Amino acid sequence: MDGLPAEVRDEANRVVLAETRGRYETELQAIPARPAGGDERKDWNDKHEKRYEHLKGRLDGMATIQSRFDRVGQGGLPEAYLLGFDAEANKDGRVIIANGNPDTADHTAIYVPGTKTDLESIEDETSKGEALWRESSSLAPSQSVSTITWFDYDAPRSAKPFVEGDILPEARSDDYARRGAPQLRSFLDGSEAAHRIATGESAHATLIGHSYGSTLIGDTAKHTSEYRPFFISDPLPVDDVVAVGSPGTQAKHAADLGFEFGHMWAMGGGGDDRWVREGGRYAGLGGDGVIPTDPEFGSNIMESDAEGHGDFWDEEDGVASLSLRNQANVIVGRYGDVALKREASW
Repeated sequence: MDGLPAEVRDEANRVVLAETRGRYETELQAIPARPAGGDERKDWNDKHEKRYEHLKGRLDGMATIQSRFDRVGQGGLPEAYLLGFDAEANKDGRVIIANGNPDTADHTAIYVPGTKTDLESIEDETSKGEALWRESSSLAPSQSVSTITWFDYDAPRSAKPFVEGDILPEARSDDYARRGAPQLRSFLDGSEAAHRIATGESAHATLIGHSYGSTLIGDTAKHTSEYRPFFISDPLPVDDVVAVGSPGTQAKHAADLGFEFGHMWAMGGGGDDRWVREGGRYAGLGGDGVIPTDPEFGSNIMESDAEGHGDFWDEEDGVASLSLRNQANVIVGRYGDVALKREASW
């Protein structure tokens, strides 16, 4: 469906969501009640527990999407567009949801989440897209903004050893990013095409990757579209790229990924975010051990007040954190208002 108008995609995917939700609810209700204990409980666990938990988790994710539909207008939230949905795609599910119409927006941000993302936990990621929309819209009240949470790849399920039964964490491997690159590239190309058809021009587009999501962006930048001749330069159809808490992009320098000078941005946080970034460096996700928050990578390194790996989108009493505000300034092209630790130098 990449390249189709957002309204068409939304209409089709809402039908898929409703049908899938009804089917899963029917199956869940058909599972016998969980016995209190004893051999009956053990038998129930053996026969039903895995499927019960799977259905319940998927339905929780679907409820998150429906909740976003129901909250249109609350706190100024714009119309939501469900650009992609499949409860079982890529093993973890597919959710692509936009705040505001990306086909007509002046500024569009595509947010790519990282390790451990799945349909069940998608509320953590859609809430970041909403926070980005709120702050970006407040900084550019006379312009339209659309923020998209893009989850359409098999994300690693573990970042630490012996988690989820993995002796070695899945996030140490680039394989998940490499396999997801064609989907992200197709979506970006389709979004750019849909905007040109609707408005006659491209939007100002920002691609944001959190954690392993930034690794996926690196692989996507190196992926050549199947419909482009190999001898034609094929950079990503975005104006700015932001790497947040990045363990590496499989490149030594921003220029190696075709990113324009001054339009690659990076930020890191405290606490466990340092562990994630350094872990990626030593796992080989960086290029020759270089990650986006290193000066030699060539990013504009932004100031951040995030205390941990998941805190870059914090708000308190309606006030955005510095980390969130910096991302929003990039989204709306207010580059001079971004608080920097170090300006890019190539």
